[in-house]
Amino acid sequence: MATSDRTAQLRKGVLELAILAVLDRDECYSIEIIEQLGQYPALTATPGTVYPLLARLDKADKVETRWVEAAGGPPRKYYRLTDEGRAALTEGAAAWSALSSAMHRVLQLEGDA
Repeated sequence: MATSDRTAQLRKGVLELAILAVLDRDECYSIEIIEQLGQYPALTATPGTVYPLLARLDKADKVETRWVEAAGGPPRKYYRLTDEGRAALTEGAAAWSALSSAMHRVLQLEGDA
């Protein structure tokens, strides 16, 4: 597997958690979410990646949406976490912390070999 393929596979699993974390801070529309993720190069995502994730989160009742008129443009769809979304974020953050801690220790052991 090429490095870029490996990175893509790793990112795929964490982008949903990252989106939940962004929405935990504030209600956002999709482009704002993409821009906030883009502040972290490893989490940079395209609309083609983010839109399906947002649709899945909406269908799973982890986010709710509302339309807001935009000055000089079409209305924007804003997303905010539901109670289910906050619970998923809490659970996902705990799982991520345990996984990343374990991987960090394993990778350190690998360097010692």
